[in-house]
Amino acid sequence: MRAVVFERFGEPADVREVADPRPAEHGVVVRVEATGLCRSDWHGWQGHDPDITLPHVPGHELAGVVEAVGARVTGRRPGDWVTVPFVCACGTCPSCAAGDQQVCERQTQPGFTHWGSFAQYVALDHADVNLVAVPDDMSFATAASLGCRFATAFRAVVQQGRVAAGEWVAVHGCGGVGLSAVMIAAASGARVVAVDVSARALELARKFGAAQCVDAARTEDTAAAIRDLTGGGAHLSLDALGSPATCAASVNGLRRRGRHVQVGLLPSSTGTTPVPMARAVALELELLGSHGMAAHAYPPMLEAVRAGTLRPDLLVTATIPLDAAPAALAALGSAPGAGVTVIEPWS
Repeated sequence: MRAVVFERFGEPADVREVADPRPAEHGVVVRVEATGLCRSDWHGWQGHDPDITLPHVPGHELAGVVEAVGARVTGRRPGDWVTVPFVCACGTCPSCAAGDQQVCERQTQPGFTHWGSFAQYVALDHADVNLVAVPDDMSFATAASLGCRFATAFRAVVQQGRVAAGEWVAVHGCGGVGLSAVMIAAASGARVVAVDVSARALELARKFGAAQCVDAARTEDTAAAIRDLTGGGAHLSLDALGSPATCAASVNGLRRRGRHVQVGLLPSSTGTTPVPMARAVALELELLGSHGMAAHAYPPMLEAVRAGTLRPDLLVTATIPLDAAPAALAALGSAPGAGVTVIEPWS
């Protein structure tokens, strides 16, 4: 098969022929029809993830068709249209038994713990626990965006963030995760303040329901601007980018007893991220993490997509072939872009 491979962290990847994967006894091999280009892939390419061994194939956000199944798989068969959370849970550890597969103690992640989906085929573990059926009327490009960014945003806003109608929600960083969060929060009846340095990203945020936008490149104090716009601060704030600056601004922009959800990865290369804990104590703020979403939690999200309440298809702003993926991956460091870019490995 053809795949994107890098031999050294931070150095150019290339597209080459490699061996096709084989399914584990509990797993499947999926023919990848679409896979998202995510900033987490860039972090992995940069060497920020300790699970990656070289050489490596990135990619963790995918949809496709089951090609082969392992001997112990009972719920899936070749030809099934599927997507998968980026966290593939074991299904048997104490966290999984409690229903918290998104923090499985023995999780695997395509594109991190093993070769990923920037390829024509990808192996996925524990298929009966992790695979999610793709509806017949949903495109593979839309389904691919669900596995990481959209599902991550849904859990962060709805489940971890406990959004309520009428609340103010601030979203820092309007890439794929952030725009998903804007759309989901607005659909939940919240008033959204979108924050980014890109005029195009803020334009999309308005399109997807943001009531207010803050251009962080032109604003001296983003947190103060949010407090002014919301009459005292956001009830719920998400750092959807992942930087010391956006994390601090998210916390500092909250009102009393507000809730901060950290969604974007904070790279270890920057050292320990300072968090304004004095404010968290004085205002009794909640500081929460959010890490994907378990496969069993997908139905409410899929129902909202089917009903047209949520439109993840509108987030897909570019589709590229596999040969264009190495350059697009490298560009995420300096120009993250707006919306979701989808790679089609067979085009």
